[in-house]
Amino acid sequence: MSKYKVIIGLEIHVQALTESKVFCSCKNEFGAPSNSNVCAVCLAHPGVLPVVNREAINQIIKAGLMTDSEIALYSKFDRKSYFYPDQPKNYQITQFDLPFAANGKIPIGGKGLSGEMIEARDINMERIHLEEDVGKSVHHGTHSTVDYNRAGVPLLETVSMPEMHSADEAYAYVQSLQQIMRFGGISDCDQEKGQFRCDVNISLHKPGTPFGTKIEIKNLNSTRHIWLSINHEIERQTEILDELEGTGPNGEDGVLPVQETRRWNDARQETVLMRTKESADDYRYFPEPDLPPVVTTAEEVEEFRANLPMKPQAYREKFVKEFKITEYDAHVLTLEKPTADFFLEAASGSKNPKGVANIMMNNLNKLLSELDKTIAETALEPTHLSQLVDLAESGKIAKSSFGKLLPELCEKGGKAEEVAKSAGVIIEQDEGALEGWVDEVIAANPKAVGEFKEGQKNAVNFLMGQVMKASRGKANPPMVIKMINQKLR
Repeated sequence: MSKYKVIIGLEIHVQALTESKVFCSCKNEFGAPSNSNVCAVCLAHPGVLPVVNREAINQIIKAGLMTDSEIALYSKFDRKSYFYPDQPKNYQITQFDLPFAANGKIPIGGKGLSGEMIEARDINMERIHLEEDVGKSVHHGTHSTVDYNRAGVPLLETVSMPEMHSADEAYAYVQSLQQIMRFGGISDCDQEKGQFRCDVNISLHKPGTPFGTKIEIKNLNSTRHIWLSINHEIERQTEILDELEGTGPNGEDGVLPVQETRRWNDARQETVLMRTKESADDYRYFPEPDLPPVVTTAEEVEEFRANLPMKPQAYREKFVKEFKITEYDAHVLTLEKPTADFFLEAASGSKNPKGVANIMMNNLNKLLSELDKTIAETALEPTHLSQLVDLAESGKIAKSSFGKLLPELCEKGGKAEEVAKSAGVIIEQDEGALEGWVDEVIAANPKAVGEFKEGQKNAVNFLMGQVMKASRGKANPPMVIKMINQKLR
């Protein structure tokens, strides 16, 4: 066990779902030709003025409520000055001291990327503020270009409290925040499209001593990279602190000398230095003179609250309480909103909700992976799945038939019983037909019959297997066993 306590905080930038950018009417669109969604406002031409996109404000209020944050009734924008080519203004319109949302919380739990279970608890959030995204720099070796299509896209910056202590907890926080944003319709959080980017702040210290020097790992756009970079940084800082033990003027332990900003190098599997860290004073924050403060009434906040989508945590609690599934299963079934909605409808319409959970997490999940599709991209409806599970529950089909019926239902849909009849997997309930198969098997297998009469338990399983083979899987197993016992005793 490490002698150092790990302190982790996350700053996550989430692109909001809006039709246009936050301060101009240019389209908020990924994948358009470079520099096609730009105008005089987002390119910062002289004499232009920004106008706030009301939908961006609606999205941050919704994000605040989805994270149980306090919503500010009075908020304002600020200028953050810095000089990078991806920022055409040479400043960014953001928020400094009066964010739209503060004091929220993000629930974590489930299984970490290491495979270990994570203690279920809440991580407190300091704030969520609204700002404009920057352009995208592309480096070509001999020169660089900048695509300003992204400049001005509404960005929600969420800032956690430094309350995480492992890469697994940070991983769980990231997953939970993604779920909240997706369930709320606030963002798609597609990391490959840059819609969800993370900065990690991490420090180590011995228990009972002040926090160590904070190191920032910048621009992580992969959950896996977040996890890997934290684990590497813990190892790197541990080695440095071990070397600095007892090196202070009075024999005290040394600390990391400089606050740094680093980045993850995936090829080298390590963090590398970008620059020494700036302080807030370096950015020269001051109130944005071209935008008025934003006033939101308490009545407006309550209207948002009344129309809020169901939170992932509410889905999980409902699934555990009403459908009696495990907390782990509920966690897996709420990783994506379409999956959660599908399960909710299918389980509500089934006599066996646990069976619905099992088939979704095993048979269906495996099939969708093979097809490389989501549930929404198939013809399978929740009612089809609940019908299928109920057919097995009533003994009309064997669970082993799921593998044959699910591909058909995913491709063409339809009532489960009709598909099962067409596939010839309906279990025969007629005693006359069953008796014919049983008599045939008994006559053909005198050795197994003798073993059964001698009390060998495996003999009945062998005979039942032969009946299932003779009936092509249509025989009812409990009825077959009962009939074998009656005939041979």
